[in-house]
Parts: sequence; structure tokens; C-alpha cells
Amino acid sequence: MDAVGAAGAAAVAGVLLAGFVAGMASGLLGVGGGVLFVPALALLLGLAPIEAVGTSLLAVVPTAAVGAARQRRYGNLRLGEGLALGVLSLAGVLLGTELAHRVPERALSSVFALLMLYVAFRLARRALGRE
Repeated sequence: MDAVGAAGAAAVAGVLLAGFVAGMASGLLGVGGGVLFVPALALLLGLAPIEAVGTSLLAVVPTAAVGAARQRRYGNLRLGEGLALGVLSLAGVLLGTELAHRVPERALSSVFALLMLYVAFRLARRALGRE
């Protein structure tokens, strides 16, 4: 296998590992797969931010469906609230995808990075009992 093929195989292996880790995080913590899928697709496969977002939206569907079904078996699913959240998010995703095509990719990447930093900061404060 040449260097390009080896690099491609390593990138695909990294994405597969990211998919597994995202699934675990989703089931364990309720973390949206997109939080992990988007950076993995962009960094490991070199996808443009808009492509990483679009691909992660598809990847989240089976993860969310299986996770919700499993949580339902444990009695942890609030069906009404979950469906309301999902239905109401449809308008947001329509607007968000439209905006994503109008905003420069660098701005999208920057906003996503800032969002991840903010989320990490809030989670760390909560874990340390400071919130």
C-alpha cells in the first residue's frame, strides 16, 4: 500500500473509530453525534465544514433512533417532549441549512469552534460543582 493509500485507510479507520466513540457518548451522555462527527469528518477526511455538517446530519439519524429506543426500554424517554423538540427543530434546520450556504466556510468553522469551547467550559463548571 502506498503512502496515499495508507493515509486514506488511516483516515477511514479514524472516522470509524469516531463513529463508535460518538455512539458511546450519545448513549452514555446524550451528547449529539454531530458534536463529534463534524470535527472527525473535517479533520480526518478533510471534508469542508458544510460537507461535514451535512454528512453528520445523516449519521445522527440512526444513532438517535437506536439510542431513543434503548432509553425508552429503561423508562427514560419523554416521548411528548422529544417529539415536540424534534418537530420544532425542523424550522430551525431549514433556516440553518439555508444560512450555512450563505455564510463563508471560515465563519462556520469559527462559530463551531467557539460553540465547542463554550460547551466545554459550561460542562467543566458543572462537573466541578461551580454552576
